[in-house]
Amino acid sequence: MVPYVPHPARLLAYDGSGIDGGLYTRVNGWAEAAPHWLDQLVKTWSAFGLALFALLMLWAWWRARGEAAAAMARALAAPVVVVVAYLVNSGLKSVVEEVRPCRQLPDTVTVETCPGATDWSFPSNHAVIAFAAAAALWIADRRLGRIAALAAVLMGASRVWVGAHYPHDVLAGALVGVLVAVPLTLLAARAAPLVDHLRAGRWAPVLGAGTVGAA
Repeated sequence: MVPYVPHPARLLAYDGSGIDGGLYTRVNGWAEAAPHWLDQLVKTWSAFGLALFALLMLWAWWRARGEAAAAMARALAAPVVVVVAYLVNSGLKSVVEEVRPCRQLPDTVTVETCPGATDWSFPSNHAVIAFAAAAALWIADRRLGRIAALAAVLMGASRVWVGAHYPHDVLAGALVGVLVAVPLTLLAARAAPLVDHLRAGRWAPVLGAGTVGAA
């Protein structure tokens, strides 16, 4: 556990502790009292768990090789959707400039080292990426979407557990991710004619033969 004592000069931006600082402190207490192995497990998931979503998107592409062109278009759009959601969220972060709870609240002890003073908290980038990927995968491939949805919830919870975010940072990140991903993934199906065209040429080994009909 890493203790951090905030410096007054760094507390010039928005303070989100009035929203759910009490809940954050409670979770922080649970993490401090938890077994070391559990904290390390959550810390590892929080740091590297986003790689799972990349693997799921890769799996979605592979599964879509035998599906209709619209399904392949949605699968291919998933990583692009995640990037767009991340960029939108980065803009929101720079507007709100909410101080990290581990820098704002006194006597906070975190599992993960507290991010830098200008690494803003609201909304959570991890939550945005996870939930944007989950929403895109849910539309592209329902089976993989279920796995991604569970992983997204666990990722969001882990960001509070390790001390990096308030709960409302995670909820806002989830909302941003879903609101960006759903319309863009649905819109991606319009690229189905392009996928069909590419399947007839040199990209056939990558895009697959597909099936007749829309997905």
